[in-house]
Amino acid sequence: MSARMGALALLALLALPTSAGATFSIVARDPDTGEIGVAVQSHYFAVGPIVPWAEPGVGAVATQSLVEVSYGPKGLELMRNGKSASDALQELLGKDDHADVRQVAMIDVRGNVDVHTGKRCIADAGDHKGENYSCQANLMANDKVWGAMARAFETSKGDLAERLLRALEAGQAAGGDIRGQQSAAIVIVKGKRSNQPWADRVLDLRVDDSPKPIAELRRLVTQWRAYRNVDQGDAYVADNKVEDAMKSYAEASRLAPGNDEILFWQAATLWKLDREKEATPIFKKVFARDRRWVALVPRLVPAGLLDDDHNDVKRIQALAPAAAKHR
Repeated sequence: MSARMGALALLALLALPTSAGATFSIVARDPDTGEIGVAVQSHYFAVGPIVPWAEPGVGAVATQSLVEVSYGPKGLELMRNGKSASDALQELLGKDDHADVRQVAMIDVRGNVDVHTGKRCIADAGDHKGENYSCQANLMANDKVWGAMARAFETSKGDLAERLLRALEAGQAAGGDIRGQQSAAIVIVKGKRSNQPWADRVLDLRVDDSPKPIAELRRLVTQWRAYRNVDQGDAYVADNKVEDAMKSYAEASRLAPGNDEILFWQAATLWKLDREKEATPIFKKVFARDRRWVALVPRLVPAGLLDDDHNDVKRIQALAPAAAKHR
């Protein structure tokens, strides 16, 4: 190649989009639940809207390196129309003049998986494909990252969210991105599409800018688990399964011990169920920390969350320390 041609080739490469360049990710399927997900960390601001793509009943995609974002929606469209993950990926690579700088992984609803690491992805770059998953990374501190992710995913226990997080943590512990950390994301969808699309997206969390995005992502997943227990507790109350509801609320409080929101609604539910002895210390704890919860109490009456009893409302508010009482 002449010097002029080499310079032109370099200029063409530099003209490509460079977002989410230094990234490690995992696409995976849980064979027990059918759930499909993606988790990613990148030294790039707000990686969440760029790398991870997932659709209920279809599959998931991670598109990174010198990223072509369209691999995400186009890959899902091809899989939605019956293509396997491998066929979808190979079709898109065949149409891409710059496939040698792409890194893309796809998994379909049946667990078929394929991955491509272009020969010009910045070192260290590579991937590891296993049963129902693929780990891929580029611009890493070393060539151990994707293997460590794979081992963590294969050996960890728990639901898909936990195993995806374990893979990210292992990748970071093995060296991670040579430039450090910045953003992370996790998306999980159901393996079967229903007529309730809001329920088919199991989990969608992002950390856009943080010195420790994986640790923050784990904190958010823990909060997500806590609020799922709150929701389950509310459902049990609606079905008059009081003891089950209390167990769910207790688990929510255990997962998020400093969360006054969860404690307040737990106490309100207990009071509504005539379990004042259990509600009282919880109300006291919440009111002592923030007087706004005291002011909220009477507003629960019109919503039917507390009985329409003025004296009852006053009794609850009286549980606040003097400085925190509602005025």
